[in-house]
Amino acid sequence: MDDLSPAMDLPAQLLILLREQPQGFSEFELIQQLKRRHCTHIPNLPLTDKLVLFRTHFLLFNALYQLRDQLWQDAGGHLHITALCIQLHPYDAGTCALVEEDPLRAYYLDLSNLRDTDEPAVERLLASFWTRMQGGEDKRAALELFELDRLAQPLDMHIIKQRYRQLVSQHHPDRGGSTQRLQSINLALEILQRYYR
Repeated sequence: MDDLSPAMDLPAQLLILLREQPQGFSEFELIQQLKRRHCTHIPNLPLTDKLVLFRTHFLLFNALYQLRDQLWQDAGGHLHITALCIQLHPYDAGTCALVEEDPLRAYYLDLSNLRDTDEPAVERLLASFWTRMQGGEDKRAALELFELDRLAQPLDMHIIKQRYRQLVSQHHPDRGGSTQRLQSINLALEILQRYYR
């Protein structure tokens, strides 16, 4: 396992790691791999401090979205980006067109969100996340959001992804929808992917 060249930017370093491990990484595994390879682009500090955790997460996702854009431009692959699975796939123009609508991309590519997020803001983000996830109701809430909680037929990922595409089409900000609603739809898909593989 070689160190990553400090002369390379973070997206280039991530591309090397993702090509080495086709099954992908969780966000945590990818951060640990970068630290083991002596990457100088993320803080080499314990992730126990919430602000350090947020900044590390933000820098990683900023670089991942840059890499995804670069891969699309070069038709060099498709980068699946969630906290649970970061994986490089072969280029597929149809899939890329759908994922390109991801509102999180704008958030992570705007460095003012990194600069302007202080410790109290991180506390609010974490409190909001845990409130939504509390009590193991994440699956039920995601199914309700997708309006699949009363479906008569057996549920599988094909049906979930079909409904996801419909909701993205309906609620995209370019079509008068809300960015916040679209973020909720993307989060619900991540949750349901944990239960329906």
